[in-house]
Formats: sequence, C-alpha cells, structure tokens
Amino acid sequence: MNNQAIKIERVYDAPVQKVWTALTENAQLKQWYFNFEDFKPEVGFEFKFYGGPDKGKQYLHVCVIKEVINEKKLAYSWRYDGYQGDSLVSFELFPEGDKTKLILTHEGLENFDQLNPDFAKGNFVEGWTYIINTGLKEYLEK
Repeated sequence: MNNQAIKIERVYDAPVQKVWTALTENAQLKQWYFNFEDFKPEVGFEFKFYGGPDKGKQYLHVCVIKEVINEKKLAYSWRYDGYQGDSLVSFELFPEGDKTKLILTHEGLENFDQLNPDFAKGNFVEGWTYIINTGLKEYLEK
C-alpha cells in the first residue's frame, strides 16, 4: 500500500468561525458527518461511532482528540476496535477573506490490516472526498 497520506483541500463559502463550529459542535457534526454520542474538542477526549461500507460490515471507530487550536486545527487518532493500526485525522482551517480553506489530512492508513478490503486506501479517499466535497459543503453553504 502507498504510505502517502490522504490530503483534500476545499474552499467553502463560509467564514472560519462557521466552519470551526461545524467541526466541533456535536449537534452540527450529526448533520453532516457521523452520529457521535458525545463530542468535545478537548485534548484527550475519546469519542466512538459506527461506520463502514454501505450494506457492509459496520466497524466501531475509536478516536481520541490529539490537538485543538481554536479556529485553526483539530486532530484526532482514528482506529477500529478489535483491529490493528492507528491513524491520524486532521482538519486545518485558513481564512481567505469571508471564505475558508480547509485541508483534511488522514495519515497512517498503512497501519491498518492490508488484507481487509474495507481498509483499502481507495475507500478512505472515496469517503473523505464525499464528506469534504459534498457533506460539509452542502451543510455550510445551505
């Protein structure tokens, strides 16, 4: 597997504060991302959620907040309960006038079980592309 991180950039027609709130407030996250029982943008906070391929196995994701820089960066670990490997997801925000550039990075995918097709890099690329380019965009710009 290619050890290169996934990196997706997108400019939203929304100010940084609005994008940050969408990334860090649980009520908003549930509308465009995943359904977390609880979420707090605090270093050390653990959150869990189920997700997986449509009509396929659903995996328990276990994530821990690793870095929070208000309105600039949110990073958390990402692993699957009962499976090997840890990865890191980060959202970085850059104001561009009244718009915001977001850079999503997901690194460490090579640490997951490469024999499990659900953990193929292409699936992550497809998922993040949809989340960043459709889910979050539609939520912010509605």
